[in-house]
Amino acid sequence: MNELHFETSPYLLQHANNPIYWKAWNEASLDKARKENKLIIVSIGYSACHWCHVMEHESFEDEEVAAIMNKHFISIKVDREERPDVDATYMKAVQIMTGQGGWPMNAVLLPDGRPVWGGTYFRKNNWIDTLQQLQNLYETEPEKMEEYASKLLGGIQSLVLLGQNTTGAIANPENIVPIVEKWAKSFDWEFGGYARAPKFMMPNNFLFLQRYGFQEKRQDILEFVDITLTRMAWGGLFDTLDGGFSRYSVDMKWHVPHFEKMLYDNGQLMSLYADAYKRTKNPLYKEVIEKTHSFLTKELLDDSGAFYSALDADSLNEKGHLEEGAFYVWEKQQLIEILKEDFDLFAQLFNINEFGYWENGYFVLIQNDSLENIAEANSISTETLKLKKHNWEKLLYTIREQRAKPRLDDKILTSWNALMLKGYTDAYKATGNETYINAARRNALFICDKLWHADGHLWRTYKNGTAKIKGFLEDYALTAEAFISMYEATLEEKWLMYAKQLADYCLENFYDEKQQFFAYTSAKEEQLIAAHFETEDNVIPASNSVIANVLYKLSLLFDNTYYEKNALQMLYLIIPNLDYPSAFSNWLNLWLDLSNKNKELAVCGPNADEAIKQINSQYLPHVIIAGSNTESSLPFLHDRFVENELLFYICHNRTCDLPKKTIEETLTDLQAK
Repeated sequence: MNELHFETSPYLLQHANNPIYWKAWNEASLDKARKENKLIIVSIGYSACHWCHVMEHESFEDEEVAAIMNKHFISIKVDREERPDVDATYMKAVQIMTGQGGWPMNAVLLPDGRPVWGGTYFRKNNWIDTLQQLQNLYETEPEKMEEYASKLLGGIQSLVLLGQNTTGAIANPENIVPIVEKWAKSFDWEFGGYARAPKFMMPNNFLFLQRYGFQEKRQDILEFVDITLTRMAWGGLFDTLDGGFSRYSVDMKWHVPHFEKMLYDNGQLMSLYADAYKRTKNPLYKEVIEKTHSFLTKELLDDSGAFYSALDADSLNEKGHLEEGAFYVWEKQQLIEILKEDFDLFAQLFNINEFGYWENGYFVLIQNDSLENIAEANSISTETLKLKKHNWEKLLYTIREQRAKPRLDDKILTSWNALMLKGYTDAYKATGNETYINAARRNALFICDKLWHADGHLWRTYKNGTAKIKGFLEDYALTAEAFISMYEATLEEKWLMYAKQLADYCLENFYDEKQQFFAYTSAKEEQLIAAHFETEDNVIPASNSVIANVLYKLSLLFDNTYYEKNALQMLYLIIPNLDYPSAFSNWLNLWLDLSNKNKELAVCGPNADEAIKQINSQYLPHVIIAGSNTESSLPFLHDRFVENELLFYICHNRTCDLPKKTIEETLTDLQAK
């Protein structure tokens, strides 16, 4: 029977009525394959994945396919967002076998879990033919499968970045210069991002590039960052009517998105636009923050203060069929009838023309010029155009809300909520808007109350009042990072202590002395066929790069040389492997922390929290901030408090200058070359 109706994952529940005898990934399912000596099909996807839905409709809802799978195989469905460890392990196998990866990802395993075949999307006939051939080979020449499985497993294990048990001095951060120069050759100077399609946003790349451009006085790099952020904000990747970014665009100009909206993107982009707003005070960046918050509040916020995972790419069209992007697109005649005499101006702004055309008579709204330029060309004021734009968006939003909405993935993931928590703290720092820190606080308390077990471990996922699946390194690292940001925003030391607790838990349960990196899975939990050490940053930064940054920051605040040693040893081993910097931007961020331009700031005394608000509103990526209104036991703040006096201590490499007494003097010093 199909067992997925016992699950809580929306993706697994989507498959609960398939005629296939799907099982979830668990010990009972794996044990059944071993006992019955059957091949395992592991099929991995996620709820917002368009091609996952296509393969389900074409194959997994088909009785002929079901007959073959049910007779010969143990079939296991995996939500990659619930079990990123399983996904990462078998994605490596598929990439070795085919040279590419993606979702849906389908692999066939021996009963002991070793893969022998894999790929991504398959049409029905190809899928049937492949399964029949594999089953025939397993029955007639199992030794061939055994031999191939052993070789493939060796290939997977060889991908582990081995710690060489060597130590040494880390090269001067000035060596980042040629790395960035090489990186810049891939920049798209017209639309931003990288000169290729599809186009992913990669927020961590731009967090680093913005910091590097600022610290190194590289106006060209900052210009590239601003081109990228402006073009992304102009849509159609960004939903100008309701806020929120889609996962990526299929073209070079950020126009036609793959329409699903993911929490992890929007959390990170909130941080990125907040930093950019601090640096530039560009009202467009603030508008993005406000609209993203509006979207999150309306569509992804749970009553508990936690956030759901995603909105699907697909929604029901006017004929009642699931169609990618149906909720978001417009026909020209529709817009003419809605906007009437304003249509021509609207069409200029949002490109109801060849530039904004998608397919099948549909347009995706996209801006291609500034409001100032468009207003001037039409002999109206910018303020008039801004007001019109606001009213048009409000009108179209109201009409669009009558359409069938995309499906919601309402599971709550710890690491993704941590990214959103940090996004809100960063938005608060940049704007001072109390709404954002209130949202952050509710979210942080949810993580503490519902996702953090009394024995110290985090849960991975939460739904229907139940937390389950032990957390992975990603959950701990990103939550610790978010708690540090909460401390920086509020000066409430409990958040810093929580971050330290999580870092200590990781050192005890995830750190591998031989590899000198943190394993993705706790040593206490189920071990898959090969250990996974996540070191390359992707759309979410690598869990090892995040925990390294966390440990380094905590080492300064707690005067803990063991944290520093572990963080910098990982960096030491990574630097020789920096082949393509876009996959190592968070490591580059850590490397830049070692620059002689980096500083620490302690603010101690009455109203230190109010002073910190002013300091946080400035773009100071090279400064680690701490402070207290009262005497503090935090080592970095030891002996810094003087009764009834607000003092600012600027330090570098654990050596501090004499304290300053005004914010103005402090900021002048911090912003100096």
